[in-house]
Amino acid sequence: MSALPKPKLTALQYLAIERRAEFKSEFFDGEMFAMAGASSRHVFIASNLGLRLANALLGGPCRVGLSDLRVLVDRTGLYTYPDIVVVCGPGEYAPNDPDTLVNPTAIIEVLSPSTEKYDRGAKFRNYKRIESLMEYVLVAQDEPLCERYVRQSDGAWGVVAYEGLHESLIFTSIPATVPLAEIYSGVEFPATPTA
Repeated sequence: MSALPKPKLTALQYLAIERRAEFKSEFFDGEMFAMAGASSRHVFIASNLGLRLANALLGGPCRVGLSDLRVLVDRTGLYTYPDIVVVCGPGEYAPNDPDTLVNPTAIIEVLSPSTEKYDRGAKFRNYKRIESLMEYVLVAQDEPLCERYVRQSDGAWGVVAYEGLHESLIFTSIPATVPLAEIYSGVEFPATPTA
């Protein structure tokens, strides 16, 4: 006896469920995916970087949103909650949801063992389809390491790695530079970085 296929949700059904939910879920191709809780290192790193960015961008045209700001990749239908989002200029929102941003300038994800492959692979492939996105930053939580991907004029993505507490994460699409020592302030690393 075979199982019946699970019915797919529409984006409007997902948004209605998400507004009432006690926890966040991503949505793609008719399915909802519950988001797991984050480690304390993950939370402190995202908070440190978000605060430093917000201070650096204060009074300018760019604003910082933390993990509760939902982003829609309009061309693929992925609804997701990046750890940090920067939008420069007026925010544009999904026509069916005024709380879902569609024009981020930069997205930052703090890597977790359970999401690293997704953040580097399928999620990044979706993010690349956002025309306004100029930078994608991956931040390790088990060692002081940030990888910054920048959209080039030919559409390719160049990458620069910043490694060590003496380095600074230098953004190109927003007027901000953040020392890794500040990103990882108060964070205790494991004895050996995870592979």
